Amino acid sequence: MDIHPGHSGRLVVVFLQDLYQTTCRPHEGTPAMHHPSAVPLVTRVDASTGALVGRTGRYEKRLRDLGGVYADQDAFSARLAVDPDELIYVVEEHRPSEQPGDLIHGTSTLYPGTIGDEYHMTRGHLHAIADRAETYHCLSGHGLLLCEELDGTTSIAELHPGEIAYVGPHRIHRSVNVGDEPFTTLFTYAADAGQDYEIIATAGGMAKLIARADDAASRWVSVDNEAYRGR
Repeated sequence: MDIHPGHSGRLVVVFLQDLYQTTCRPHEGTPAMHHPSAVPLVTRVDASTGALVGRTGRYEKRLRDLGGVYADQDAFSARLAVDPDELIYVVEEHRPSEQPGDLIHGTSTLYPGTIGDEYHMTRGHLHAIADRAETYHCLSGHGLLLCEELDGTTSIAELHPGEIAYVGPHRIHRSVNVGDEPFTTLFTYAADAGQDYEIIATAGGMAKLIARADDAASRWVSVDNEAYRGR
């Protein structure tokens, strides 16, 4: 993957697909491997909005879609009564295939705000094929990658523009916006990875919550999730 600076806050992301147009036979008697294209695939990213030109898919998560994600259910219900259609985050992606060896890339834009004391967050997931890793390149905003091993051990990567977080195999992870602007990341992961969302829900959430800090300079603090039941 090559990332080149573009114009007006845009990035040009070039994923070089295999240059073989038809077949490749590395050893005598080995079956031919077919390759879809000889042409590099180019998508364009607006770093300020997360818009992905050349996407194959897009989805939104609104407040009404996030029941059970936040610890303070009273605060969630109160917000839901006011504006159930509030947009919390948007994902745009280019998915060339779901075949092993291929790559999916896209953007996640998480809007600022809090529910009770908790910052806005994504649902989070473990990859369905759990040994698949993922990278997140922060394009704009200020956020965290909250990562958790299956035993509840937690690690946190704080991201500002230009920084990249590597989420290794067997790590549950979610994005959290701790800033005042949209938190936009460019992600890449294996096309066959899939997502397991229920592993978080059935455990009562992740082991740690990200909340507003009393100290304004710190902005955020990690606290124990009292509803966490383990796995």
